[in-house]
Formats: sequence, C-alpha cells, structure tokens
Amino acid sequence: MSAALPHNAHIAAIYHAHHHWLQGWLRNRLGSASDAADIAHDTFLRVLARDVVIREPRALLTTIAQGMVANFYRRRDIELAYEEALAAWPQPLGVSLEERAIVLETLVRIDALLHTLPAPVRQAFLLSQIDGMAQGEIAERLGVSLATVKRYIAKAMLLCCFAD
Repeated sequence: MSAALPHNAHIAAIYHAHHHWLQGWLRNRLGSASDAADIAHDTFLRVLARDVVIREPRALLTTIAQGMVANFYRRRDIELAYEEALAAWPQPLGVSLEERAIVLETLVRIDALLHTLPAPVRQAFLLSQIDGMAQGEIAERLGVSLATVKRYIAKAMLLCCFAD
C-alpha cells in the first residue's frame, strides 16, 4: 500500500484496476456471470477487511477468489444433497424458505467444521452418523483400534456441538 493513499483509497484503486479482470476470470471458471459478480464482490469485501500492504493485487485476488469458488461449489453440493433428501421423503415436507435457509446454513457450518478435522477423524464420524456403521465396523474399515474410533467420534461430536 502506498504511504500516500489511505487503505480504503488504495483498495478502491485496486478495485478499479482489477475488478473487470477478476470478474472475467471467475466467469470462465463458474460459467455464470451472476455467480462471478457475487464472488468478485465478496472477494473485494475480504480484501477491504484486510489491513495489509498489497504488492501483487491479482495474486491476492486470485488466491482469495479460488477459496471462495471452492466454498461456492461445496455449498452447492450441500444444497443439492439437501434437496435430494427432501425429495426422497415419502410424503412432501412443508419446509418454509426460512427453515430451509437455517438448515442449509447449519449444514454448511457443520461441513466447514468437519473439514478442519484430520481426514480419518472426519471419516469415522461420517461413517457413524451418516452411514450408521457400528464403531467396530468403522475400526476395521479404517484399520484402527476401537478406542481410536471412539476418540475420533468424540472429537468430531465435540467440535460440532460446542463450536462458537
């Protein structure tokens, strides 16, 4: 950041110089102009929240946007899975838009929390909670002891239940 420019003015200059490029870059990856516009906007909000010297704006924008694209696809997959689960119920569920939004936000949050865990811990938890496997079966599948599976599941459950 230039010493002559305050942070917001510096970000505004970066926005004017690189916003169109970033939106095009995102549109090529997402195939949607509206999704690209949303993610470009959110990318600049994250840049604005940082109070750092930005020497390579496109590198920073690309790094932030790549993470946001990954989150976008993960969220979309969760939404599709939720819609499929609702459609599979024998009788239609009358879920309001507000309830749907709350459930989706909760699922996205749990997914993000679970992705902070090591893969074996996450896998043991999902095999237990989603697939309904017994802990002994999980231990065999993962090649670990029953005590380890119990620790894994307890760790994941604590994270999900007591996260901020």
